Formats: sequence, structure tokens, C-alpha cells
Amino acid sequence: MSKDFKRIPYGISNFKQVRRENKYLVDKTMFFEKMELAGNFLFLVRPRRFGKSLFLNMLEAYYDISEKDNFQELFKGLYVADHPTEYRNKYQVLHLDFSMVGSDVENLRTNFSNYLTNCIEAFVKKYTSFYPQGLAEEVLKGKNGMDMLNRLNNIAHLAGCPLYLIVDEYDNFTNNVLNVKGQQAYHDLTHGTGFYRDVFKLFKPMFDRIIMLGVAPITLDDLTSGYNIALNMTIDARFNQLLGFSEDEVRQMISYYKEVGAIKPEISEDSIIADIKPWYDNYCFAKDSFGKEPSMFNSDMVCYYMSTLIDTGNKPEEMVDPNTKTDYKKLRNLIEIGNMTEERRQTIYDIVHTGYTISTVNSYFPAESITDENNFISLLFYYGMLTIRGTLGAALKLGIPNNNVRIQYYNYLMLAFQQIHPTALSQLNVPFYQAAVEGRWQPMMDYILKAYHDTTAVRQLIEGERNLQGFMNAYLSLDPYYLVAPEMEFNHGYCDFFLLPNYTVYPMVAHSYILELKYLKTDATEAEAAQQWAEAEEQIKTYAADPKLQSMLHGTQLHCIIVQIKGYEKIKDEEVKW
Repeated sequence: MSKDFKRIPYGISNFKQVRRENKYLVDKTMFFEKMELAGNFLFLVRPRRFGKSLFLNMLEAYYDISEKDNFQELFKGLYVADHPTEYRNKYQVLHLDFSMVGSDVENLRTNFSNYLTNCIEAFVKKYTSFYPQGLAEEVLKGKNGMDMLNRLNNIAHLAGCPLYLIVDEYDNFTNNVLNVKGQQAYHDLTHGTGFYRDVFKLFKPMFDRIIMLGVAPITLDDLTSGYNIALNMTIDARFNQLLGFSEDEVRQMISYYKEVGAIKPEISEDSIIADIKPWYDNYCFAKDSFGKEPSMFNSDMVCYYMSTLIDTGNKPEEMVDPNTKTDYKKLRNLIEIGNMTEERRQTIYDIVHTGYTISTVNSYFPAESITDENNFISLLFYYGMLTIRGTLGAALKLGIPNNNVRIQYYNYLMLAFQQIHPTALSQLNVPFYQAAVEGRWQPMMDYILKAYHDTTAVRQLIEGERNLQGFMNAYLSLDPYYLVAPEMEFNHGYCDFFLLPNYTVYPMVAHSYILELKYLKTDATEAEAAQQWAEAEEQIKTYAADPKLQSMLHGTQLHCIIVQIKGYEKIKDEEVKW
């Protein structure tokens, strides 16, 4: 294996570092020209961990006049090196990252001003030579960040220097304020004489080009009188593949690491794709792209998987990157805002139990309207918790994109179940081990079904099979010995659950499982129950016979389990011989 191969830039957002340390880079520079043609003032929302910061850092290096002599070093081999645009290295770039400001409401004005001051000081130091002697230093005489920004505006126009503004995480600290302090504090920040609003009022007349990236379109609507958006790239089909990786881009990455010997020969390209696709793929951000362009992988998740595979020789112990788990706490906070909590929780339950919802996606909405049902669904879309899975006339079919996100939903459900009827989850450790190593699945099933009975007996969240599936998945997702795959296709049907052995982490796992759940209404007859059971037996035998499933067992013994529930009472659960 060559020791000089390109490393995965997992967790790195510094473009110059990526290039100078010869790390692997998926080329997105072909979008530069499209962005220039689209307009001077651009805005884009994408979920967290989608490579936004690295992309903006790359934009800065491309348009920065001070990097002109480094163009070939930084961009050699990339699309734009052979297809440079008219505005390459033509601007002085002010790059702001609002995630650096924090969410301390009491000191927010001071913290923001200090951050702005530091950024402008660095800007002046970088570009002093482009101004007549002593002129740039006048900026530093400003009494605060806002005053310095005004002074910079004046001298830049006086000297005829074009300015480019890049704002990363533009909505970060305002959304933190919304989550932590509520709507009134947020309103004071973004309305009337709020200092944040004043900053935005200066942006458009000051800068020749602006691009802003965030994770939700909330703040911007509140600031539109100060900054009118020329183009929202978020749901524009031209930019659907701007961030994230297509399958072709992932395959090119895998192929490269196979060629340099960084991946074991026995691990095929197709097997890696089959491994990661259900977990990281299936994002579509533009209605006009659905069915016409490839779906997109979460880029950071792919890098997390690949870096682990290359560094250790094995795939990660957890398919969900542990670093992403805190991201979803913010969603939980948004669910809890105001007095519409129960309605928003119901929306979550509905999505989990059906896998999708029919709605539209609003391009902008004020924070005061965040509790509106459709705006909340739009927010789930922007957070990456829903994606476009189809159309229904003017409406969209918005579905859960992948298992990674599905687990986050189930974690939220688990919290809800525990609040209704707390259970000692640590007691599942032994039953999980018994099922995985000894093939004794009954103790595990007994515990989960008792918890289901006790929870739904207190309060039935939603009646029906989907509720049972949601509950079962929430509990099974706690099992470290398996990768739980719901609704997996086998022999042209979809089994409720396939417990895929996590054999790379726990090679002692000797048993795998197909679970088929059957729900009966409380008034169902014995004849209906018998017919349902017979149908379930045929279904599960068909799934078990699928060669694809057999290839995924890795030498484990397969158990086919049917569970039949009436209301919230177990009728029976048995293993079916196939």
C-alpha cells in the first residue's frame, strides 16, 4: 500500500489545508460559473454536516485577490483550473462565521461587535497594500464593529475596491437565541432597531457579491427589508448537487482508495455502496431534480465512514457519526417552542409511522410562524429530517431520507415513550446478548412487548401497526449487536425488520433475525387473526428465501419471528421454520 495516498478530509473545512496537505477533494468548482450567472446575491440552506464550510472556504480562495498568485497551486486538477470565470481573484473577501458569536443573549451585542471587530482587523491587515497609504488604517479607528464596517464601506468605495461577503452559519446565533430564550428575545434582535438587522441593512449596498449559507430560512425572512435576496439557491435544481456527494462521486472515491491499496482487496466497491447507501443517501433538495438527477449522500457521513474504513481496516462501530447526535437536540428544542408542542409531536409521530408526509416547502418564513404546521414540516426538510421522495400535483411527498435520520426520529420517540412510562433500558443488555450470541430471542421480545403494553395502556399515541413498528424500532435501535434495517426489500416484498449482524464490531454474533409485526384492531375476530397469521408465515418464508438476504448473514443462523398484537395485548410471537 502506498503511503502517499490522499487522506480523507474528515472534519476539515480549510480548503488551503486540504490542497496543501494533498487530501482527497470532491470537485465542486464547476458550480462557480453557474453561481456567477445566477446573480450577485445568493442564499443557500442545507442540513448540517453537508460540507458547507469547506465549500465557502474554497469560494474565498477562488475569489480572493490576494490569492491570485496561488491559483494554480490551489486549483490545479480541478474543473475551474481549466475553466476559470471572469471574476476569478477579483475581490477583497470578508468571511464571517456567525457560529463563532455564541448564544449568550445578555452579552450578544458585545460578542457580535467584538467578533466583527476582529474580522475587520484581519481584513485590513490582509488588504492594506491595495489602498492608498494610511487609508485602510482609518477603518481601525472605528469605536466598535459596526462603526468599523461603515468605515470599511466608505474607503472601499472611495478606492474602487470590489468586495465579496461570505457568511457561514448566518442563522446560528439567532436560532440559538430562539431556542434558548424564546420568540421575544429573537424578535428584539431581528426587528426594529435590532443591531443584527442594522448589520444586514448595510450588506447589500456595501458588497458587490454576497453568499450566505445556513441551516434554516427563519432569520432571513425577518431581515428581508435589510437584505433582499436575489436568488434562493436552496430549492433550485441547478444547485441540487452543489453540496453532498452523488453515487458516482462516492464510487470514484472508493475506486481511488482501492487502487492505492488503502482498502482491503476483499472489500468490494459494490459492498461499500450497499453498506452506506441505506444510511447516508437519498437526499433531494429540488422538486425539478427528483427522478432526473442522482440523489445525494451526506458528505460528512461518507467521509466519517471512509476515514474509519481506511484507518482501521473496518467499517465504523456505529453507522451514525456520534458527532452528529447533538445536532438533533436543536430540533427537539424547536419542537418544544411555544404552546404548539403537542401538535408538532403529533406531526413527528405521523411521519415516523407512515414514513412520509404530503406538504409543500416554504422558501422563507418568519420565526413567529414557526409553529404553523406547514412551516414546521418545511423546517424538518431544511434540517435534513425530510427529503423530496416524489410529487403529488403541486405538493411534495416528503419522506425520511435514510436510516441515519430514521434513528434520530426513533431516538426522539424513545424519549417520548420514556416520558409516558419510564423503563429500565439497562435491563435489555442481557436479553440483547442472549439473542445475538445464544439465539434466545424470547427474553428480548418479552421485555420490548411488555414495555409496549405498559406504554400504550397508559396512553395510545397512535393506534395501529405503524405505532407498533415505531415502538419496536425505537427499542431495537438500542441493540449494539445489530444494524436494524426496517422495511428492507426481499423478493419484491418489504419485511418489517431485518436485524443485520454488526459482525465487524461483534464477531461473536451467531444469530440474525427477520421480524414481521402484525397488528389487529381490538374488535378483530379469531378467524381474522388466523388468516393474518397464515399470510405472515407465507410472507416471512418468502423473505428468508431471498439470495440477497442469505448473502448478508455472514454465517449466522437466521430466525424468522412473527409477532401478533391485538390493541396493545400480545396474541402470540413464534419462530417460523423456513
